Amino acid sequence: MAPAVARTGETMKSANFSSGDIFDVSGSVVIVTGGASGLGLSIAEVMAANDARVLLLDIDQARLDECQARFRAARLALDVAILDVADIPALQGAIHAAAERYGRIDAVFANAGISAGSGPFTEFGQIANVREEDWNRVLQINLTAVFATIQAASIHMKRQRGGRIVVTSSVAGLRAERHVGYAYVATKAAVVNLVRHAAIELAEFGVCVNGIAPGPILTNIAGGKLKDPDIAKPYIANVPLARLGDPDEIKGLALLLGSRASSFITGTTIAIDGGMTAW
Repeated sequence: MAPAVARTGETMKSANFSSGDIFDVSGSVVIVTGGASGLGLSIAEVMAANDARVLLLDIDQARLDECQARFRAARLALDVAILDVADIPALQGAIHAAAERYGRIDAVFANAGISAGSGPFTEFGQIANVREEDWNRVLQINLTAVFATIQAASIHMKRQRGGRIVVTSSVAGLRAERHVGYAYVATKAAVVNLVRHAAIELAEFGVCVNGIAPGPILTNIAGGKLKDPDIAKPYIANVPLARLGDPDEIKGLALLLGSRASSFITGTTIAIDGGMTAW
């Protein structure tokens, strides 16, 4: 496969572009973790639809196969690799291999994450009943793997003096959220500050680091429990727009943060939550 079109760090950070190319990611190399479904798949779709070369990293082989067939039918550029982001050497190895294969990495979406089970409004989710093994597994995927993704991507983006790193947090990382588990809120809050910290270091290299904080969106996280109307009802009650979000509604924000349009945005986490954090 021929290398993707090179995009210099100067081009990525320049504010001198016309309205016609402000969101241009054509030829960019984009990596999405947890990209075989839900928000990750929507991110991959919008980047590929705008002519980026996308690499999906996910643990679910069957869904990766479905993604390849779907993208191929739409004539979109997609590569996939099966791995568990909790396997840090494998995760970082895949990122380094992508940089070598394509010659650069322009945007990385650290999206992979898992639920921590019920929140403290249930007996099982109360702090005294949180199991250590559950806590550790969520931290490994939602925090340590995110750190490792940023760490590996930063090596290449520093060298090329440009790039975009986007982390999926949650509104539960911005405020208390009684419907989700302790490990989930802890990790999602932690990555918000991780974004700030990395943004400070990487700014001088033209690398922008930002977060996305989704509210209740219909994805497969927690087994897709929000697809049950009875479970969804209390979540909807906290959303001023009075509905759940659709995964496709993240596409505009993902394209913004993954493109040159975000050239003066770094170190922030943007909520996409139907007004939930406005209460």
